[in-house]
Amino acid sequence: MEPRVQDPQQPKAATPMVEIRGLRTQFELPGRTFTVHDNLDLTVRRGEVMSLVGGSGTGKTVLLRQILGLEQPAAGEIRVLGQPRGSLGERAAASRVGMLFQHGALFSAFSVLENIAFPLRELRTLPTSLIHEAAMVKLQMVGLQPDDGAKMPSDLSGGMIKRVALARALIMDPPLLLLDEPTAGLDPDSSDGFVTLLRSLHRDLALTVIMVTHDLDTLFELSTRIAVLAEKRVIVNAPPKDVIAFQHPFIHDFFLGQRGQRAMELLREYPFAV
Repeated sequence: MEPRVQDPQQPKAATPMVEIRGLRTQFELPGRTFTVHDNLDLTVRRGEVMSLVGGSGTGKTVLLRQILGLEQPAAGEIRVLGQPRGSLGERAAASRVGMLFQHGALFSAFSVLENIAFPLRELRTLPTSLIHEAAMVKLQMVGLQPDDGAKMPSDLSGGMIKRVALARALIMDPPLLLLDEPTAGLDPDSSDGFVTLLRSLHRDLALTVIMVTHDLDTLFELSTRIAVLAEKRVIVNAPPKDVIAFQHPFIHDFFLGQRGQRAMELLREYPFAV
């Protein structure tokens, strides 16, 4: 297996790619207010692959959507590349943050190439020929063939849908990529191939990645750090080996319960995690 990008050692003065302080997320339900996050802090530095882990209802995907700007917290601040998330315009935000949604979220009436090109058509004033060329470059970057550009989403396998959605997330060349369960629903071979692709893109494009995943293989193969959400906040944010050693009931159940043997095998298999 090819060497893995190590956990980057950033200068203290380096501006974090994402900085979250005092975040509170609430949802109004009939007769009560449900709090998902309360005084949550998280820092993601340039070049990291930060994985968010937590039980159901801990707001992992909600946090991704807040960083993307699709949802707003009740309180607290989210800064992307040193700027408050709310101050970024749509064009600036799209050029800085790309997102791969769990089920791809492709437009069923658009071809593969049209799906990939969509953000450029909407947010940039460029000649059609340049948009087509850029979309074709991204199509091939994710391991698809030029002929695949004419296909419709209904013609694609699950693995191909993920790759098309990834190409669309990268079309604006964002330095920050958000991944929501990137290997969910894929068979083992497709999952392995997609993880290998993500690892290569992280290295070659110097991406910073924030990922939500429940899959241990994906978690250990890609993550430089893991942030565990519990008790409405991040209880630990550290390299994988240090997270596993952290004393907390959720961490024990998630990593050292029924899946504990597999977690130990993965720590030995991927030495960067140790």
